[in-house]
Amino acid sequence: MLKRSAIKRIIVASLALVIMFLFYLFPRTDELSIPEEVIYVDEIFLPIYAAQKNGYVARSSVIKNDKNEDDIKYLIDMLTIDSQKSLLLPNNFTAVIPPDTKVIDYTIEDKILKINFTKEFLNVREYNEEKMIEALTYSLVELDGVKGIMIYVENSLLDHYPNSGKRLPKILDRNLGINKSYDIYDIKDTKMTTTYYIGKDNDNYYYIPISKITNEKIEPLEIIVNELKTTPIYETNLISYLNASYELKSYQILENSISLSFDNEIIAGLSDKDINEQIVYTLSLSIRDTYDIDKVDISIN
Repeated sequence: MLKRSAIKRIIVASLALVIMFLFYLFPRTDELSIPEEVIYVDEIFLPIYAAQKNGYVARSSVIKNDKNEDDIKYLIDMLTIDSQKSLLLPNNFTAVIPPDTKVIDYTIEDKILKINFTKEFLNVREYNEEKMIEALTYSLVELDGVKGIMIYVENSLLDHYPNSGKRLPKILDRNLGINKSYDIYDIKDTKMTTTYYIGKDNDNYYYIPISKITNEKIEPLEIIVNELKTTPIYETNLISYLNASYELKSYQILENSISLSFDNEIIAGLSDKDINEQIVYTLSLSIRDTYDIDKVDISIN
C-alpha cells in the first residue's frame, strides 16, 4: 500500500513538472515579457562633445531614455566630473566641468542660451579650461533652437578663461573653434576651417573636429576636401576614408546650403556601406561647422 502511494505521488509530481515545463516553453501570449531591446520606447540620441583619451574634444552620442528630461541639464550633468550621469559617457570619453558645479538657472532668448553656473565652475584646471568651454559650447549648440551660449558664474558674465585670462567672446558658438591648430605666417587675413576626422576605439567610431587657422587664399570648402583626402591617416587616431584620387567636379555656395559634386573616385575601392556613410558624414559636419549652414547636398557623378 505504501509502495502504491509513493508511486502515485511520484507520478503526480512528475506530471506537475511536465505541465510547468510546457508553460515555460509556451507562455500565454498576454503574459509575454517585453524584449529587453524595446523597453526604452522613449530613448533619444543626443550628440555630445567631451574630452577623449587622446587629448582631443570629440563628438559622440549618448542615449536619453526619458524624452521629458531637460536636454540642457542632461548634457551639462553628463559633462560634469563625478556626476552620476558622467558614468554614461562612451568608453574613453571623460567629463570636463569641475565636480559639484550646478546650474543655478538658464534662459533662452533669440536662440541664445544664457547659463548661470555656481562658483565651482571656476575650479577648472588650466590644461582643461579650453576643452571645457569647447565641449560645453559645441554640445549645446547642437540642440534645436540654440545658436550660441553665454556663460555666467554667480550672475557674472564669463568673458575670459578662468586660469589663463585669455579673452572669450561674449557669445560662444562654433566660431570659437575646437581643437585649434595654427598654420599661419601672418596674423592678418586668417581664416578658420573645421574638419571632422574619424576616430576609432576598438569597434566604436567617433568624430574628431580640428579647427585649422591658416592664411590660405582658397575657398574653405576646398581646404576641407584637401585636408580629408591628403592621406588616410592624417595624424595618430585621425582617420579619413576620402579617396586621395578624388576629383571635386563642382560646388555651389548658396545662402543657407552648399552643394558639391564628386566623380566616382571618392568611393573607389570602398564597398563598405558604413565607410561610405562616414565619408558623407565627415564632409557634411565639416562644411556645416565652417559655413554655419543647415543643408549640405553631396552628389557623385
